Amino acid sequence: MLTKRHFIVSTAALFSAPLSAVAQNRPTSDRSKWAAWDAKVTPANYDPATSNPWGVHRRFLPQMVEANANLTPGDIHVDAIARYLYHIRPNGMAMRYGVAIARGNLYEPGTYTIRRKARWPTWTPTAAMIKRDPQLYAQHADGMDAGPKNPLGSRALYLYVGNRDTYLRIHGSPSPRSIGGRASSGCVRMIMAHINGLYDQVDTGVTAVLYPSEDGVSAQS
Repeated sequence: MLTKRHFIVSTAALFSAPLSAVAQNRPTSDRSKWAAWDAKVTPANYDPATSNPWGVHRRFLPQMVEANANLTPGDIHVDAIARYLYHIRPNGMAMRYGVAIARGNLYEPGTYTIRRKARWPTWTPTAAMIKRDPQLYAQHADGMDAGPKNPLGSRALYLYVGNRDTYLRIHGSPSPRSIGGRASSGCVRMIMAHINGLYDQVDTGVTAVLYPSEDGVSAQS
């Protein structure tokens, strides 16, 4: 005779395995490893203004500079031509960092809001990325765990238009030598040690302005 208990046990057997499998397939970020990962991507005796084990041009190291007038403290401005990101400070100054921008026509200038921040984020390529470069991205269609080799690196700032996630990010990169170039699929890349310093200074709700690249300026001329 089939009892109520038999039905419950049988139902659990039928559904528990698939549900567990789904959970196991989700990319994860192991918080217990965050400190070790931070140490791994931060040079010994790190000095933002001088440490350069990545071999990037010295102008891409963090530097405090005078900000243009009338800019709102806390906001971010990306000069896509010079490959600089400026974080506006309240004293008329700005911290400047070197960045890489998207290759080809994938760079999307505009005005965005940073509505989310994440330490050691997971990453899942978009359907457009997989369609465009299946050999590169299809293997990660189910997502990639956080870690020093994850394309979003150690920190990510998520760009929105209103309540819509644009899937554009300002993030750390495991390819620091790309800084100064055009390398990404749409995002703005930074050296991981640099964005680690920027991350704690940025509040959600601030504006990020991505100015046109050299291609955009030429098209408008």
